[in-house]
Amino acid sequence: MTPTELGEQIASAAQELARSDGLLIGAGAGMGVDSGLPDFRGGEGFWKAYPALRAQQLNFVDMANPSWFRRDPARAWGFYGHRLQLYRQTVPHKGFAALMKIAESLEEGAFVFTSNVDGHFQKAGVDSERVVECHGSIHHLQCSGSCREIWSAEDLDLEVDAAELRALGSLPSCPRCGAVARPNILMFQDHAWIDQRTARQERALRLWLQRMESKRLAVIECGAGIVIPTVRWTCERLAKRLIRVNPHEPRVPPGHIGLAAGAEHALVGIEAARASL
Repeated sequence: MTPTELGEQIASAAQELARSDGLLIGAGAGMGVDSGLPDFRGGEGFWKAYPALRAQQLNFVDMANPSWFRRDPARAWGFYGHRLQLYRQTVPHKGFAALMKIAESLEEGAFVFTSNVDGHFQKAGVDSERVVECHGSIHHLQCSGSCREIWSAEDLDLEVDAAELRALGSLPSCPRCGAVARPNILMFQDHAWIDQRTARQERALRLWLQRMESKRLAVIECGAGIVIPTVRWTCERLAKRLIRVNPHEPRVPPGHIGLAAGAEHALVGIEAARASL
């Protein structure tokens, strides 16, 4: 996509938003790359972020598995504890603020549907009641055993040996039974994820979408990949005209808008174009 073509698509996206009453924001892992979060595309991207796992040839799918909390919880919390620290320290990029400005201009505001577990939409100022985290949140914990409770990770202060990617000292535990705690995240081959919190979020989204049925809904999708296409499918299903922002996989069905650009560049550009209309 040439700069001219990208500019034309940004202008089309701005015009679509100017005609809308509410905005659904879909976001995948690519949304956080411009904030400085690691890109896990392929084994090399993952090992660049976690070199301690290269020698063992352990990739993201291998590590994002609840079995680690049974067989090697210090390794499991080395991986997730490092990610928790990273997400806490990282500042959301300017594209988040651009989305907030767009939402504030719309009668019905915006709702977020994201597969990201980093909590960055809430960190950027989005009302937590208007976010669906379809894969859960690293900022909440659950028991790795049979207890069915979810609690905040706000007080969790875990020391991690980054070189070895292992947690040091005491590991978080379930306040009810004492078993090792784990993040309230949907992992691979995960039959124990407690989805109660996400289910409540999804009910709130359904109610908002019902209110939007008689109004014009815009849909912006940012950084959602095709390997785990939950966000892409959701946005395509709900959009009459989809605005897809993705530097690697921007293809859209006929009549929709695809921007081959990073999230920050595209969103800041869309907001600037919308504000000038």
